[in-house]
Amino acid sequence: MQREEKQLELTLEALISQVADLKNSFVSFIYKLENEYDRLTWPSVLDSFALLSGQLNTLNKVLKHEKTPLLRNQVIIPLVLSPDRDEEIMRQTEGRVPVFSHEVVPDHLRTKPDPEVEEQEKQLITDAARISPDVAQKQIQSLNKMCSNLLEKISKEERESESGGLRQNKQTFNPADTNALVAAVAFGKGLSNRRPPGSGASVQSGQPGAGAIIAGASGMQQVPMSGAPAQQQPMLAGVQMTQAGQPGKMPSGIKTNIKSASMHPYQR
Repeated sequence: MQREEKQLELTLEALISQVADLKNSFVSFIYKLENEYDRLTWPSVLDSFALLSGQLNTLNKVLKHEKTPLLRNQVIIPLVLSPDRDEEIMRQTEGRVPVFSHEVVPDHLRTKPDPEVEEQEKQLITDAARISPDVAQKQIQSLNKMCSNLLEKISKEERESESGGLRQNKQTFNPADTNALVAAVAFGKGLSNRRPPGSGASVQSGQPGAGAIIAGASGMQQVPMSGAPAQQQPMLAGVQMTQAGQPGKMPSGIKTNIKSASMHPYQR
């Protein structure tokens, strides 16, 4: 009897120590989430989860050890219930339980879930026992297929979103060329100020571009077309000239130059 009590006492001390370490890890992790969330990194979160997982596994090993007595066979009976504040309980529970009365005892000394929860658990176990192995295997395969299709769709959406983001971020123009074009159109930057040779030789002021037309016509010969009416107007560089007295009449100086330029040296 004394040996069993001694073993129970050692087991409880080991469990209290493991639970205290687990509680400290939870407190530290919750503190990080609430106060250091702005600089919290994912590797740090994974390290905290790994620490908690290892401590839970250690606690389960202690409970499943062969020398650990069956705690379910132990009965805890409250000897004193009082609605008054108990300082010792406050110290033991770190201020979470101020009194040990009939209102808090059922919750803190409960070894089973609520009757409603226990009934639902029994119903689930009964329903699972009714399913045959073949039906259960088919349901498992169907669920795995649905999960695989869902994962494939999620992966496809991720790939499409990544490719779309790359296409949007890809640059399709040269900023230097664009800036040079805008500067040339708006301010004439980079454009040449030279005129073509022979421009403006016999052109009156206020008629830009006429000299280029005349210079281009210097090497042309007027050839009459057969069957054409006598009133056909002469063609100069592919442009039909207007007759005298009609709107758009050219100045006399330009007409004289056109006539002299249209005469071929060998034409009589």
